[in-house]
Amino acid sequence: MTYYRPIPRTDHHHHARPEGALPLAGGWCWFDTVEVLARDAPPRLLPARDLPADVAHRLTAPRPPLSGMDMDAPRLMGILNITPDSFSDGGRHFDPATALAHARAMAQAGADILDVGGESTRPGAAPVPLDEEIARTAPVIAAIRAEIATPISIDTRKTPVADEAFRAGATLVNDVSGFTFDASLAPFASEHALPVCIMHAQGTPETMQQDPRYADVLLDVYDWLGARVEALTALGIPRGRIAVDPGIGFGKTRDHNLRLLQGVSLFHGLGCPVLLGASRKRFIGDLTGTPVASDRVPGSLAIAVMAANQGVQILRVHDVAETRAALDVWDAIRSC
Repeated sequence: MTYYRPIPRTDHHHHARPEGALPLAGGWCWFDTVEVLARDAPPRLLPARDLPADVAHRLTAPRPPLSGMDMDAPRLMGILNITPDSFSDGGRHFDPATALAHARAMAQAGADILDVGGESTRPGAAPVPLDEEIARTAPVIAAIRAEIATPISIDTRKTPVADEAFRAGATLVNDVSGFTFDASLAPFASEHALPVCIMHAQGTPETMQQDPRYADVLLDVYDWLGARVEALTALGIPRGRIAVDPGIGFGKTRDHNLRLLQGVSLFHGLGCPVLLGASRKRFIGDLTGTPVASDRVPGSLAIAVMAANQGVQILRVHDVAETRAALDVWDAIRSC
């Protein structure tokens, strides 16, 4: 199998953009060269004009709006963990009033969607009982929906949790298991025409960091996500309602994470919006000597700007105001 990674550019001026350059996913990046990857051959470069037609279509077609968000600029998904034990902000938003205040602050800071989760998926985390996960999430979603217009996603692996969240006003299902944990969750999303995010993880949160291994992490994750996209489209969820997430930190070593970030534009070949969640993760701490998660904002911002340069459409972040400011500066430089 051959893989094609577009090499994105963001130069705004026409003289910098050669004849034959193609738009990347109908967004703010373009490319005139792709890196051709294979498991049994060294990488090589290919002019974009020589791409197979079906590949070129997948890489260039505009992505339709997802849960009300246009995909023509990087969008911010603000993280709202309503858990006592999440790795970065566990316990901080466990009280519904605190959670609502944090949602309000993220919306005012420029979040495009709020991602509400009631089950920690940090390394070593144990599963949460169903009733408890529902009790943490659905009332908070209802309270947010009552006063904030920002779209809400439910971060869950379980259909009953997604069902209660949907009734409370959530309009996207973000599943860290890529819809492999609960066989009824994808049909539920299909039935209610809900957009979804498929994330790659190797193993479960309890075991995923013990000894993750890949033949080629970039291509292995791409193949897995591609197979999940096919499975969901077969269940009636159109490609335009599916976002893909390579799952930074979920069954990945530091080197695996870095390789996925370096090659993240490959995932545009799936024909879906790309969502990236690297905010405050442990490998940033390893790289920057910051054992405390809340000290990892600078490294998180570096990844956000790098991802925007790679055409990544959705950034899942803890620090909405800071990320919005970084992207505002990036955008001003890019489009002057």
